[in-house]
Amino acid sequence: MTKIEIQTLYEVMFTDYPDIVNVAQVQAMLGISRHLAYALIGDGDISGMKIGNAYRVPKINVIRYALSAGNPQPAA
Repeated sequence: MTKIEIQTLYEVMFTDYPDIVNVAQVQAMLGISRHLAYALIGDGDISGMKIGNAYRVPKINVIRYALSAGNPQPAA
């Protein structure tokens, strides 16, 4: 997927969410359980960072995961 394609998807997917989301927002965006959201972030399937005791995830990482969920790719 090219940078332009990703930029286009970023502009149209999950427009109601901020650029950095929390676990509850990841859960809502993907329609998954809180437990699965934490597992995906903790395992690195969705790249995020822990700030204090809360995870923060760039929205683009959720979009990338949503696009690759049906077609997993090996880690680089």
